[in-house]
Amino acid sequence: MTRQKRHIVRLMRFAVALLFLTAFLSRCASMMTPMGGPRDSLPPVIVQMTPDNFMTNRPTVGHDKIYIEFNEYVQIKDQHKEFFTSPQTKKKPTITIRGRGVVVQLRDTLEPNTTYALNFGSAIRDNNENNPLHSMRYVFSTGPEIDSMVMSGYTADSYKADSVSKSFIWFFPADSVENVPEYDSTVFKYKPAVIARAETNGIFIAQNLKPIDYRIYAIKDENDNQLYEPSSDKIGFLDRVYNPAKMPDFYMWYDSVRSYVTAQPQTYFRMFTDKAFRRQLLSETARPLQHKAMLYFSATHPQIKQIRFDSIPAEAVIIDPQTVGKDTVALWFNVPSASLPDSLKGEITYLKHDTLNRLQEVTEPLQLAWRLVETKAQEREREKLERERRKAEEAGKEWKEPKKPNPFVCKYAKSGDINPEKPITFDFDYPLVRLDSSSVVLSIIDDEGQPTRVPIHFERDTAQLRRWYLRTRWQPTKKYELLIPSGAFSDIAGFSNDSIAENYTVYDPENFATVKIRVQGRDSMKYIVQLLGNSGQVEQERTGVTTGEIQFNYVPAGDIKFRVVEDLNGNGRWDTGNVVERRQPERTEMYVNDAGEDTFATKKNWEIEFTMDLQKLFAPMTMESLSRMLDDRELQRLRLEAEKRAKEGNRKSQNSRNIEDQSRINNSFNATGGMFNLR
Repeated sequence: MTRQKRHIVRLMRFAVALLFLTAFLSRCASMMTPMGGPRDSLPPVIVQMTPDNFMTNRPTVGHDKIYIEFNEYVQIKDQHKEFFTSPQTKKKPTITIRGRGVVVQLRDTLEPNTTYALNFGSAIRDNNENNPLHSMRYVFSTGPEIDSMVMSGYTADSYKADSVSKSFIWFFPADSVENVPEYDSTVFKYKPAVIARAETNGIFIAQNLKPIDYRIYAIKDENDNQLYEPSSDKIGFLDRVYNPAKMPDFYMWYDSVRSYVTAQPQTYFRMFTDKAFRRQLLSETARPLQHKAMLYFSATHPQIKQIRFDSIPAEAVIIDPQTVGKDTVALWFNVPSASLPDSLKGEITYLKHDTLNRLQEVTEPLQLAWRLVETKAQEREREKLERERRKAEEAGKEWKEPKKPNPFVCKYAKSGDINPEKPITFDFDYPLVRLDSSSVVLSIIDDEGQPTRVPIHFERDTAQLRRWYLRTRWQPTKKYELLIPSGAFSDIAGFSNDSIAENYTVYDPENFATVKIRVQGRDSMKYIVQLLGNSGQVEQERTGVTTGEIQFNYVPAGDIKFRVVEDLNGNGRWDTGNVVERRQPERTEMYVNDAGEDTFATKKNWEIEFTMDLQKLFAPMTMESLSRMLDDRELQRLRLEAEKRAKEGNRKSQNSRNIEDQSRINNSFNATGGMFNLR
């Protein structure tokens, strides 16, 4: 080798050494993000696990430690939300940082011949850029082998028909739990043998299963306590047992956008909030207003036999349920304010669960106290008036207290545009004792500005005591004037309205779209068809839908979707499920056309017409049809993502993205141990 070549080689070696030394010193000297250069977007890489992953015959006793080393300094984020063990241990392991790794301290006696998995979720992140290492798992067994069967599935909100992310999947060996068809207590009485967790797309891959029959449940653990709470946690269940060894093959792949492994789902959970399994009792009372008291029950549909007060006649107590399940009840007192004592004493008789979970009739005392509490603004106003009064008296002048604002409150649509298919809604603070509809004048204004009175009628909402509707036959594009004289409305508190004058203009049909749908459904089935707006809110709804035609008028321009409910009992609303009775919720689906589209554009003065085949939409869900549905959703999501990227600008070359994606793929399979046996 010539002197010149040797010099070049030495320079190259020095440059490489300098790079490594600079990186090492920057790591040792500071934990802050380096200045300049491209942003690090790669997650940490596992370098070593001690003991090795997939160790067998691990002792069941002894507080052994596990050390997992990475190629860079890491941090632990949201450990209480992300980290969990399968099966669950009585004492949760502790995780601490040591050097470029984490130490896991086991704190519990382990079960013999059991495969354990420590699931880190996205808790491990690099220290500088907060890049998460998804789906990291450490697996070992206290027996001679690792359970290696795998299952997949999809968790969805049964009403919204959309993914439920981060739900837990609980597997119970079927031969170790009771099988009582009329009463399923599995999730309350037993601990799951295997726990998996769905990713943000709602899909889960359950690993380390045995080739046995399982009863399987999905739980959305809202407060991260690893318990199922019927009042708040969503739940889903499968109607029969499943054996992973007898399931069909399924595909798995790496999702480079979300940075985790995903799969073709074999099972489908329609999750719901089950409020039926709650003990009934009167949990709280309050008296926020002089004429109003509140009763809060712990379960829906309380059976109230009697409510009695010492100083108020029974006919003057108005019972007003505030929720659909009637677990919150308002009591209104229809007596003059001067007759209402600050402390009301009485009793309530209702059905309450005893210690054996039986409903028994009980009578409990009621004591409802109220006192007027000044707000800061009211206090300042009172002090201001007192100063003005004293100043006037000192000057020998007569002082008159200013007229106070009318406490009567009525919420309604102010002057503006109105939908001719909807009434004007009036919401009052208190129940009305008087509504003089004959004094209310609604007039249509002709082209010359002359009013002509039109017939109207008021109607109270069947479910909401303080809501009233003003109805008439509105004429599109016409102008109306509404005049309500003072005193037309009076409530139980003795308050009456001031005079009201409003002007309205009825929608012009040419500014809206019309949607006509030819419905093809099952002969004996009724459906609910909902038209959803841009943000997913229900804009219009048709109930009792059967085979035939329905029409949505006055649809604003923009994107719309359609949600359809299979109304099994024909009551015009979606009904949730009951896990104890093993009753699934009513099925709900988002309408998708033959092109796989579930979002449709509307414009002014457009008329959209199509056929909605509900027999096809509500066909039995199979592994193939579920995969097609998710593929269609993913294509739409990717289209939206592409549009978003196009707006933001392509900041990275395709080549650099491919390099990052390949690194994530390798690291993801390393983190999960590569244990993806598809049978």
